[in-house]
Amino acid sequence: MPQFHLHIKAISRSAGRSAPAAAAYRAGERIRDERTGTLHNYSRRQDVVHTEILLPSALGGGAPDWARDRARLWNAAEAAERARNSRVAREYQVSLPHELAASQRLELARRFSRELADRHNVAVDLAIHDPMPDGDPRNYHAHLLVTTRELGATGLGAKAGLDLSFIESHRRGLDGAREMHFIRERWAALTNEAYRDAGLDLQVDHRSLAEQGIDRAPTQRRSFVAYQMERRRMRKEISEGIAERYSERIAASNAAAAATPGPLSRAGAAVDEVRRRAREAWLALRQEGAANSPPAPTVGRENSRAQEHSAGASPAVDKDLAL
Repeated sequence: MPQFHLHIKAISRSAGRSAPAAAAYRAGERIRDERTGTLHNYSRRQDVVHTEILLPSALGGGAPDWARDRARLWNAAEAAERARNSRVAREYQVSLPHELAASQRLELARRFSRELADRHNVAVDLAIHDPMPDGDPRNYHAHLLVTTRELGATGLGAKAGLDLSFIESHRRGLDGAREMHFIRERWAALTNEAYRDAGLDLQVDHRSLAEQGIDRAPTQRRSFVAYQMERRRMRKEISEGIAERYSERIAASNAAAAATPGPLSRAGAAVDEVRRRAREAWLALRQEGAANSPPAPTVGRENSRAQEHSAGASPAVDKDLAL
C-alpha cells in the first residue's frame, strides 16, 4: 500500500542554517553565501535528476530575472532578513510514488510546486532526487524550498504563507494548523490524481489512522539517523571480516613456512644458532675467569655484602644479552 509522506520544516538561522546552503545542497550546485562568504559546493551529487525555480503566475512577464537564478534568489532571501534567529526559507519534502514513471513524478512535483507558488505568492525552488545507490530503491522524493516572503515585480516583500503573522494569517484564512492541513490534503489529492491518470488502482490518505477509523499502530519510517547508524554498523562488520580473513591468511602462511622451510627461514634459523653459540661461549669464558681469579679478602660485613652484590649482577647481564 502506498504511504503518504509530506514533511514541512523551517530553515532558520537560530539552528545555524542558511538559505544559500540549503539551496546548494538540494540542487546539487555550488553557491556562495554572500552574507558569510562561505562557499557551499555540492556539485558532485549524483542523485539530483531535476531542478527548477517556479515563480507566482500573477507576475507573468513582470517577474524579476534575478529570481530565476538560484544563487541570486537565495542570497536575496538571506539579505531580506535582519534578525539573528530569522527564518530564511521553508521546505516541503514529499515522497514521489515509485509506481509512476519518471515523467509522471516530475509532472506531479511541478503541479504541487505551481500551486504553492500561486497560493502564497512565493518562489519555489524544486529539486527531485532519485534513491541513493545504497538506500531504499523506492525512495524517489522532491524538495520544495520556498521563500518566506512574497515575491513581487520589485523583489521580496512581506512575509507569506505559513510565515505570516498570527493576525494576518487569520485575516487571510491561512492560520497555522488549518493551512498545513489544507496543504497535506492537497498533496494527497494530487498524488491520487496522478495514480488515476496512470491507470493505477492506488491511493494515499493524508489523515491519521485514527481519523480513518483504522485501529493499528502506524508504520514507523526509518529515520536518517537510524539509517546512518545502520551504515556504520555494516561498515564495521565488513572491516572486521576483512581483518579476520587477513589474520587467517597470515596464520596459514606461517604454518606453511614452518612445515616446509624455505631459504629465508633457514637463514633466520642459522642466525639464531650463531647468536646462541656466541652467548654460550661468552658465558663459559666469564665463568672460567671467575674461577681462576683469587678470592677477594673478606673484611667485615660490608665486604661480604659487596661480594654478594657483585655475584648477583651476572643474571642481569645475562638478561640484557638475551637476543
